[in-house]
Amino acid sequence: MRRLQLEMRTELQAPASKVFDFVADHTNAPRWQSGIHDIRRITPGPLRVGTEHELTRRFAGMRVVARNRFIAYEPGRFVAFEIPSGKMTGVASYLVEPTGAGTCRLTSNVDFHVGGLARFAVPLLTVIFKRDDEKALAALKVLMDHP
Repeated sequence: MRRLQLEMRTELQAPASKVFDFVADHTNAPRWQSGIHDIRRITPGPLRVGTEHELTRRFAGMRVVARNRFIAYEPGRFVAFEIPSGKMTGVASYLVEPTGAGTCRLTSNVDFHVGGLARFAVPLLTVIFKRDDEKALAALKVLMDHP
């Protein structure tokens, strides 16, 4: 197993509550994360610790089907979720902090463990993850900055 860690930040011209509500609802992911083709919530009720999703995405040329589960949830501020099984397992999170009247900062963190033959490609996978995150944050900026 090898670790893939990445932290990305972006400043947004939108209220923190709006940004958090959007990114914490993972069913919105296909609107701003180009690699995700399908995601559905598989637990009923409001978002909370224990909320689970199933998703299909393309990553590094591969089709990946995975599940995630919320392991921390602070409404309006922070959500962390784990991907408990697969070739890449680990934790990702979004932290949304107000920076002014109607503006905020989003910090995205990924801390994955990569197994199998893919562990030898962690440096390349890190570059791909960073590129994909930069595209996603740019798309989110457009969605949030220009309603």
